[in-house]
Amino acid sequence: MASDPKMIPQSGLLSAEANQAAALAGFGGVLTVDLDAIIANWRKLEKTAVPAECSAVIKADAYGCGAEQVARALNKAGCKTFFVATIEEARKVRAAVPEPAIYVLGGHFQNTGEHYAQINCRPVIGDLNELAEWDVFCRRTGWTGGAAIHIDTGMNRLGLTLAEAQAIIPRINAGDHGITLVMSHLVSAEQLNSPVNAKQLAAFRSIASEFSGVPAALANSSGIFLGAPFQFDLVRPGAALYGVNPTPEADNPMQPVVDLKARIVQIRNVERGESVGYGGTWTARRPTKLAIIAVGYADGYFRAASSNDGTRGAEVIVAGKRCPVAGRVSMDLIAIDITDLPPNAARRGHMVTLLGEGITVDELAHHFGTIGYEVLTSLGHRYARIYKGGNAVEPLGRPAPVAEQTPATPPIEQPASPPPLLS
Repeated sequence: MASDPKMIPQSGLLSAEANQAAALAGFGGVLTVDLDAIIANWRKLEKTAVPAECSAVIKADAYGCGAEQVARALNKAGCKTFFVATIEEARKVRAAVPEPAIYVLGGHFQNTGEHYAQINCRPVIGDLNELAEWDVFCRRTGWTGGAAIHIDTGMNRLGLTLAEAQAIIPRINAGDHGITLVMSHLVSAEQLNSPVNAKQLAAFRSIASEFSGVPAALANSSGIFLGAPFQFDLVRPGAALYGVNPTPEADNPMQPVVDLKARIVQIRNVERGESVGYGGTWTARRPTKLAIIAVGYADGYFRAASSNDGTRGAEVIVAGKRCPVAGRVSMDLIAIDITDLPPNAARRGHMVTLLGEGITVDELAHHFGTIGYEVLTSLGHRYARIYKGGNAVEPLGRPAPVAEQTPATPPIEQPASPPPLLS
């Protein structure tokens, strides 16, 4: 089990366990990430997608779980390809894992080519202007680090149109094109019977087949479970790695990854008829015992989880039993109704479970009125973070050194308008 070393005071007078306990006392909540569960999820997805390569999407700080720690753990488990959203995310991941391929989904902009080269990562190009600018950079510097082509097959968000992709086929077939992946993104993969899936599959299969010798990727987490036709040469799971259900029409095949606990800061009693929280929206219908918990919407526990006199909100595990939220979630605190617990089962200083012990990311997302992706990426920075498992993954703060990938590239003067595509 590893923790951020900046959070754990070091003292020769205390054991490691006592040091950690002392450090955690300064935090209202503790977020534990099970790296072994992430590895197990990745291996399950890898097995499901065989013979396709299984990559890992670790954008948004690995969906809030810690990109450096997750990258190191998955790389040790055998993952050789990662996807992030920005160059800055790629820089942090590269510092943690010097060898794997890293693709940046945000694409290429003028004067950013040298940044890609410095850390040896690859842009995912989804626009002809981007492709032209990337060509200029590669031609002037001799950089051969590779790039992906993103083709839009129905998302209408990023990517070359099918006609634009068709237009660059002669360039691909001419060889020496530097394209290492062709990809698209599914719109409704979590809906097994959506007709959009078949339409996108047909469009992507047709265009990808013309990118001679270039590996193809279509499936995200849910797309992997649509079957072999969707898996192509590489799959790109993201949320499923972190325990979000990729098959919401069936039981979740993934292991839970995140456990979130928060501290009771006060036990108090309210009389029947008294209200609790902002707005007085929840009224005690009996003499009620409350536990006040040191977490709120500033920590990523959404205000939508509140309860009122007509609606039951989210639940929290206190002393092994589910107890409901009482009143509105505020910025730093929530109130929990613990009236039905045995006397002294919950005391000031005890920890309660907001995520874990049967409360899943998807259940919490339901109460928040959102999806598991947003729950994970919203978890705040006021928690103490603990990592367990991961084949002795080093704690944050001691990343592997960045390998010297290439000589520094000279600054590039970009033309006012994009040049013609190379042919």
